[in-house]
Amino acid sequence: MSELWRLLLLVTLSASAVTFVGSAAIWFMDEERRIRRALRHVLKGPPETVIVAKGRGRGAGFNFTTNQAAVAWDSGAWCLIYRIDELMGAELSVDGQVIGRVFRGEPRRAIDQIVQQAAQVTLKLIFDDPRHPDFELDLWLESDQQHRESRSPANAIQEANRWLLRADAIVRRPLAPKAKAAPSSEPAIQARPPVVEPQVARAPQPYTPALEAVSAAPRARPAATAPLFDEIDTTADPLEAPWEADEDLDDDPPLPLEKTYKPVSKAARPPRDDQDELPFDLDD
Repeated sequence: MSELWRLLLLVTLSASAVTFVGSAAIWFMDEERRIRRALRHVLKGPPETVIVAKGRGRGAGFNFTTNQAAVAWDSGAWCLIYRIDELMGAELSVDGQVIGRVFRGEPRRAIDQIVQQAAQVTLKLIFDDPRHPDFELDLWLESDQQHRESRSPANAIQEANRWLLRADAIVRRPLAPKAKAAPSSEPAIQARPPVVEPQVARAPQPYTPALEAVSAAPRARPAATAPLFDEIDTTADPLEAPWEADEDLDDDPPLPLEKTYKPVSKAARPPRDDQDELPFDLDD
């Protein structure tokens, strides 16, 4: 009998331990808790306000201390971070019709009707981001009626209305001036100053006379130039003519030039009556 009681005690303890571990796993892997942990991780602190679309694995949270907002989907496996001032507005739609709207620079469109029954209640957050401009949260679907912990459409609309008021308070705040670009942490490269070599005092040299200095200086070699003449005869007599005398003697004397005109005397001229020339003498 003692062994039977011991066996029953061991089975009871094992079943209790398994139940405890299973309950802890269920509690830890709860959808809302996973989303809250993910938002707390990306926002570097616990979010001050959180909205969760149960059954869809989506949620959003704001942390006004760090001035950041984050959205999560796939039960917190994926998150996206925004700045609070990037929130441009929010919309509440029921069955595809927008019944409430808040947008930056526009007056708020308050909810003017009370809906008790609806097939879909959706809250859309609009951000100033070209890649991910909006994020939708289906707060209520018609299939949620089968869940035991499901809310009514009226409760979903009330929660969405509170988020519209919160978004309106954010978009009405003036935008903070954009921070200037931080200067580069790398030190500026400065020009290295030139290295000045120290001047070494030289010992005075002994005095050298000018004549000795000129004679001791190396003689400069004359520059090579082309000869002006092919060959210069240095043995010729400077008084002798550069041409040969024999050639001049053999040459014939120049012939006298013939006169191209014949002189005419005044006595041989015909009388004036017979002349057809001018009255004056051209020879004069």
